[in-house]
Amino acid sequence: MNNLLQTLRNLGPARLAAIGGVGLLLIGFFVYLTTRLSTPEMELLYSELQQTEAAAIAKKLDEAKVPYSVDKSGTKIMVPADQVGPMRMRMAAQGLPSGGSVGYELFDKGEGFGATSFMQNINHLRALEGEMARTVQTLNGVQQARVHLVLPKRELFARQQNPATASVFLKLRPGTQLSRENIQAIQQLIAASVPNLDPGRISIVDDKGKLLARGTGNDSAEAMAANAEEKKQAYEGRLARTVEDLLGRTLGYGKVRAEVSADLDFDRITTQSEIFDPESQVVRSTQTVTESSESSDRDPLAPVTVDQNLPTAQSSSSASPLSSNKSNRNEETINYEITKTTKSHVREAGQVRRLSVAVLVDGTYQLSKDAPPAYQPRSEQEIESIKALVRSAVGLDAVRGDSLEVINMRFWSPEDDIQKPEELFMGMTKDDLFRIAEMVVLGIVAVLIILLVIRPLISRAFEKAEMQEEDEMDRLLTDQAGMPAALAAPTGALAQDLALEAAQADEELEQMIDINRVEGRVRASSLRKVGEIVDKHPEEAVSILRNWLYQES
Repeated sequence: MNNLLQTLRNLGPARLAAIGGVGLLLIGFFVYLTTRLSTPEMELLYSELQQTEAAAIAKKLDEAKVPYSVDKSGTKIMVPADQVGPMRMRMAAQGLPSGGSVGYELFDKGEGFGATSFMQNINHLRALEGEMARTVQTLNGVQQARVHLVLPKRELFARQQNPATASVFLKLRPGTQLSRENIQAIQQLIAASVPNLDPGRISIVDDKGKLLARGTGNDSAEAMAANAEEKKQAYEGRLARTVEDLLGRTLGYGKVRAEVSADLDFDRITTQSEIFDPESQVVRSTQTVTESSESSDRDPLAPVTVDQNLPTAQSSSSASPLSSNKSNRNEETINYEITKTTKSHVREAGQVRRLSVAVLVDGTYQLSKDAPPAYQPRSEQEIESIKALVRSAVGLDAVRGDSLEVINMRFWSPEDDIQKPEELFMGMTKDDLFRIAEMVVLGIVAVLIILLVIRPLISRAFEKAEMQEEDEMDRLLTDQAGMPAALAAPTGALAQDLALEAAQADEELEQMIDINRVEGRVRASSLRKVGEIVDKHPEEAVSILRNWLYQES
C-alpha cells in the first residue's frame, strides 16, 4: 500500500489527471456498450396523436413505470416490444386515444349561472357531432372522422322550414376504400340520429378530396348522374365477384382476379302501343230486320168514271184487270268485339350494350423440401374450361359484341420483394453475423485501448518513477558522503545482520512518512532500495562493503 501511494505521489498531478481521464473514458465506453446491449427493442405504440392525447398517454406510461420515447413532432410514442399489447389494452380501458372528439361528457361539468341558451345549444351541437364522429370511427377502414351539422332554426310565422344538412370528413386507413354500401350506411346512420335530416342531403368527403356522396338531394341532375355511375359500378362489381367466387372454389381463393367493363344505356324510354287480334272475335250484338209488302193496281189505261169513285160503287168484272206487287226484305246486322291490347312499356336506365371481361389467373406451385416453390403455368385445357365457365356466369352474347380474355400469369406476393436472409453458418443470418461482428469489433477496440493507450501510459509513468529511484540509489552507492551513517559506520555484523537493518529501515520509513518530512522520505526510500539490492545481490553487496572498509582503514 505504501509503495502504491509513493508511486502515485511520484507520478505528479499531470500524469494522474491523464490516467484519470483515460479511465473515465474507458468506463463511459463500457457503460455505453452495456446500455446498448441491454436496451429493449422499441416498437410503435400510437402514431398521429394530438398533443393533448400524447401528453395524457405519456402521463399514464409514467404512472405504469414503462419506458417510452417520443419523436420530434410529438405525435408518435414508442414503447418496448413486449409492452405494446398490454399498454394498448390499458389505454383503451381508460378511453385513450379518444380521437380528439368531444361527446356528451361535455355536460358532465356543471355550468354556471351565466350560461345562456345559445351556449347550451352550441354545446349540444358539439356533443352530437362528437358522438356521431366516434360512431363513424368504429367502422372498419375509417381512421378518423369529423361530422358537421347544420340545423336551421325555424323562424316565427314562417310557413316553410329549411331542411337540415350535414357533411362528413373521413380519413381512411392506408389501402382502404369504402364501398357504396358503406357510404350509404354512414348516411343512414347520421340521418337517423338527427331530426328532419334526409340521407340525400349528407355529403361525404375523404382525406384525398374525393367526393364520396353528394348532398344535393335525390332529384337533382347531379344525383341522377351519380346514381347512374353507381349502378354501373355496382353491376360491374357484382359480375366480377361472381366470376371470382366461381373460379375461387376450384383454383383457390386469392388466385383469381376479374375485372368487368360494362357499356350501359341509361336512356329512359316509355313506349305505348295498342294491339288488335283479329283471330279473337266475339259477337257483341245481332240485329235482324224482315220486311214484306204486297200491292195491287188497276190498269192505268182504263177510263175513269163516276161510278168508280162512288162509295157504293161495285167493282165489275167488266173492268180492266188489276196489277199486283209483292216484296220481301230481310236485313241482319252483327257487331263483333275484337281483342285489343294496350301496352305501356317504360325501360329504365341500365340496359347492357356490351360487356368486356378480363380474368387474370395464377398458376400452380410445386413444393420441394430444399428449394422454394416452383411456379408452373396452367395448361391450355384448363384455360378453355375457365373461359367456358366465365361465359356462362356473366352471360356473354357474341351477337352483342361481348369480349372475354383469360390470362395466366404469376401473382405478386410481398415475399417476392422481401429478400429472405441467407443462413450462412449454424443457422445464423447476415444480421446475426453483423451483430456478432459489431460486438467483437467493439471488444477488440476496448482491448486495443487498454493495451495501446492505458497500459503504455501507466507503464511509462511507473518506469519513469523507478528510473528516478534507481538514479538516486546509484548516486548514493557511488557517493560515500551520501551514504547514511548507519551504512558508513564500520561494523563487523553488517553482513550477518543485513536483514535486520532492512527491517529497521522499514520502521524508520514508516516513522518518516508519519512526520511528513521530505528528508526522511528520501532516506527511507534509499534504505528500502538498498535492502532490495542486498536481497537480490548479496555477493555484490558484500564486496562493496569490503571495499568501503578497506578504504576507511
